[in-house]
Amino acid sequence: MMGSFQELCRQITKQMQAKTPLIIAIDGPCGGGKTTLATRLHQEFPDSVMIHADDFFLQPHQRTPERLAEPGGNMDRERLEQDVLQQLQSRRAFLYHRFDCQKNKMMSLQFEPASLVIVEGSYSLHPAISRYYDLKVFLDTDAGTQLQRLAKRVPAAMLPRFLKEWIPKEMAYFQHFNIKENSDIVLSL
Repeated sequence: MMGSFQELCRQITKQMQAKTPLIIAIDGPCGGGKTTLATRLHQEFPDSVMIHADDFFLQPHQRTPERLAEPGGNMDRERLEQDVLQQLQSRRAFLYHRFDCQKNKMMSLQFEPASLVIVEGSYSLHPAISRYYDLKVFLDTDAGTQLQRLAKRVPAAMLPRFLKEWIPKEMAYFQHFNIKENSDIVLSL
């Protein structure tokens, strides 16, 4: 269902009356506005916390040809599931580990319970973990807008890699698993 930011906020408010923590995921193409939307939701719902899928990049030893050939295989969804998603219902604080690509090492982060948990990032709606979400949001964008946003965000030397590697991998994942079609709400920013 196509929606608006206001409609998404109404849906979240309604669902939070019946269940907390409410766990939502925002997926979509790079440069689509996932982090921007998550930040806006975090501002709208102060008792919320964001989990970034980018913190679950594969570590170098996990980047096998077989894994990278899987649709959605270049995210450590197993670690996201074990370290975060399985822990959320406890409503307790816990530590989880993010992979810092710049330092090439794992870093510990403290999770504090909140009424709304926003998981944002590419591959966050992978079918292997989508059962944990109460609301699935797909953020759509056209190729021109995506390219403009990426050109502002990434170094020029990295843009060809996005065009030749990352964007095609995302598109294959979206199509293979019908991510947009299986989402509860589709937005465009």
